[in-house]
Amino acid sequence: MAGITDAPVRRMAVRYGAGLVVSEMIASAALMEDHPEMMLKAEGQGVPLHVVQIAGNDPYWMGEAARRAEAAGAHIIDINMGCPAKRVTTGAAGSALLRNFPLAREIIQAVRAAVQVPVTVKTRLGWDENSPTAIDLARMAETEGLSLVTIHGRTRCQFYKGQADWAAIRPVVEAVKIPVLANGDLTRVEDTPAMLAASGAAGVMIGRGAQGRPWFPGQAAAFLASGQAIPAPPLAEQRDVLLELYEAWLSLYGSALGVRQARKHIGWALEAASETVFAPSQDDAAGKAWSRNWRQRLLTCEDAGAVKAGITDAFDELMWRAAA
Repeated sequence: MAGITDAPVRRMAVRYGAGLVVSEMIASAALMEDHPEMMLKAEGQGVPLHVVQIAGNDPYWMGEAARRAEAAGAHIIDINMGCPAKRVTTGAAGSALLRNFPLAREIIQAVRAAVQVPVTVKTRLGWDENSPTAIDLARMAETEGLSLVTIHGRTRCQFYKGQADWAAIRPVVEAVKIPVLANGDLTRVEDTPAMLAASGAAGVMIGRGAQGRPWFPGQAAAFLASGQAIPAPPLAEQRDVLLELYEAWLSLYGSALGVRQARKHIGWALEAASETVFAPSQDDAAGKAWSRNWRQRLLTCEDAGAVKAGITDAFDELMWRAAA
């Protein structure tokens, strides 16, 4: 979730009931070079339980990056061994480590030895369907003293195609004693029990399902606790959340970069809001047209004040449509 789960988003998710939030993926080499953007990612910035996810292919520098993240306030260090992006796997990091267990073990050992806080790992089922290696990696993690494993229910070669296989996570759960979290394609609150039942996992991790909906992880947690589905916030509250986040992005990144950084979030938020109005009425085409129109207007604007005014206008129009 690089470029997505920054501190403003994580703080908002916690406000709405997320049990644990994880930083964007941080490249260990860039962190050790004091890259300003990576340093921002490593700082908690008001997140109550600060988890920093690091990625890389050099055990020494991964250990040093973990040490630096702990010094910056990290309460947990998560090792990324699941990112499928070519720019990551070409550098022998992320899910490429599913094909190099000796190096994966060295990285785990280096990170575990470098810090006092708990260490976890996030990975996938394997490199491809012919190499389901998640069980072996989870056992390695347990042996080396890691506290938790998260499994995305796809192989690396699947990227994000098809449907995540929640049931394929169950053998990993049964192979180790440490907690295993299930991840992949949880986008509806009502599917949370099914994901847990299929995987046997101790909990769920939500990624793309929370894009534009920072309240969604809290909704899923509440549904597991009570069996009652909590509706999405009213449109006026969704508007206020987006405006608050927008101000936070401008403050965090500066006006010029903040305007650009916020664009994808605005697009997701508009889509999520429009679905609450248009989807039940079988007017899906109208909903997509509405979202597309506002995306074109707001995602190309360079003036922060005009964007904020546009967000207000968009939600006012949507609330008018909902009332009508």
